[in-house]
Amino acid sequence: MKLIVGLGNYGKEYEHTRHNVGFDTVDLLADSLGESIDKNGFHSLYKKVKYMDEDLLLVKPQTYMNNSGIAVKEIADYFKIDLEDIVVIHDEMDIKPGHLKFKMGGKSAGHNGIKSITEHLGSDKYLHIKIGIGKPEYNVIDFVLGKYKGEEKDLIEKSIEDAKDAIKLMIKESLNKAMSTYNH
Repeated sequence: MKLIVGLGNYGKEYEHTRHNVGFDTVDLLADSLGESIDKNGFHSLYKKVKYMDEDLLLVKPQTYMNNSGIAVKEIADYFKIDLEDIVVIHDEMDIKPGHLKFKMGGKSAGHNGIKSITEHLGSDKYLHIKIGIGKPEYNVIDFVLGKYKGEEKDLIEKSIEDAKDAIKLMIKESLNKAMSTYNH
């Protein structure tokens, strides 16, 4: 079983903000499989689905970003999911909008959701799919909690679509194939 976690903040005011690209990605993945993420538990909204005979657990932590590790640890422990089967999708300011980066392990680079997950799991040895949102020209908090618009909206929506497709390719073929196709 693979645990696919999209990071974000819950609540109407945070929908489709830069910080919620992880939520948007797992929602799009669920939709592409004819599902919706509608079960409540483990401090999350989640749904167990099947793709290419692989069980996937699609998760949107409902703890706010800074405490995402609580939900990820709880659900990973309950379903006995190994670190290498955890995929976390999140926003990344050090990557331009329209670009993705896959990384197995790695530091949080100031991302509090990643910091929380690493602390709770006791390791950073899980797959990160980083969706580029670019660097802010103003206050970081206002930037990440702001909605993407204009040309940036098109680029970020393309990245979300690519991340969804990359996850499917990773399961259908391999992580290496997904990385060589979508890693920028």
